[in-house]
Amino acid sequence: MKNATSALAAMAALALAGCTCEKCRFGAPQDFGTTKYGEDAKLYTLSGKGGMVMQVSDVGGKVVRLLVPDRRGVLADVTIGFDDISAWESTDPYFGAIIGRVGNRIANGKFTLDGKEYEVGVNDTAHSASLHGGMRGWNDYRWTAVPFTRGDDTGIVFVKTFPDGEGGYPGKVVAKVTYTLTPENVWRIDYDATTDKPTPINLTQHVYFNMNGDGDILGQQLMIDADRFLAVNKNLEPVGAPVSVEGTPFDFRSFHKIGERIDAPDEVLQYGPGYDHNWCLNGEGFRKVAELRGDKRAVEVWTDQPGLQFYAGNFISDAWKMKDLRPMRRRGYLALETQHYPNTPNRPDFPQITVRPGERYHTTTEYRFKPL
Repeated sequence: MKNATSALAAMAALALAGCTCEKCRFGAPQDFGTTKYGEDAKLYTLSGKGGMVMQVSDVGGKVVRLLVPDRRGVLADVTIGFDDISAWESTDPYFGAIIGRVGNRIANGKFTLDGKEYEVGVNDTAHSASLHGGMRGWNDYRWTAVPFTRGDDTGIVFVKTFPDGEGGYPGKVVAKVTYTLTPENVWRIDYDATTDKPTPINLTQHVYFNMNGDGDILGQQLMIDADRFLAVNKNLEPVGAPVSVEGTPFDFRSFHKIGERIDAPDEVLQYGPGYDHNWCLNGEGFRKVAELRGDKRAVEVWTDQPGLQFYAGNFISDAWKMKDLRPMRRRGYLALETQHYPNTPNRPDFPQITVRPGERYHTTTEYRFKPL
């Protein structure tokens, strides 16, 4: 996409100037390549009134660009993305995507629900697990996408019906995920789903952040409001009950630089290797649970979910190239995924994720961007 960043900057300038017409708040959808499943992708541009700009594909709701202003209004693209949808297939299919039907890991690709065992496939063979929905998660499907304006908000709604038996899971699920950009530079994500049979549902967004837009994330500071986390085995499967973060490299109750303890000689930490673990969040209801600070920008994470998976980009390859042929680097970006705990369908002691007919699955997460 030639001159894509300068075009987005121009759109953001219009948004900052207070323009409310759809021409200024939406770009015309662009062709964005074809997936390995033969689905043609489209790319949408959303321009928020606060200056934030998002480019997003209708395949998996993948965020391609996320431009965020600093105190002077200077934009930085703070996330990973590519110039064609097929590039996800040769790198990591989860970058910036809607994750479902069950985010995170299910050990051995099996679980039992109401006395019946289900097999959902092992796609993370290195860790003997079904990861992020299995062989073809919701990140790999084209969704129906409808941009919208609502007052001063700008957004896009993704809708998709997944059949009974999709990925080995029971129940037809009708899913809706709404991205909203507010004038305060908040990116709100609302997840909704219903089912005709009991089924586990655990949706999240696998967006990656580097609040400087360049370099690595090791010098950026992170706070996670959690007194406990889940220890894991070599397969990154939670073992035992949640344990205290006190006296461990997992204590982010006050701000710490990410690189400060990431290579500490802690066995559970080095199973990552480095941070790739679930924090059991303090409190209930919709609340602030984390904050990531760069040099000029920060993002607060607000959610109603019980868990946060912090992944420090340990497996990102230095050989990968992203949009505009920019090089990627190990630990150049991190993910803060709001969700229920890993392997919940096999752990009755965890907060549960089974949704039954007549029930509505609904959860909300906000990424609140602010200048420093």
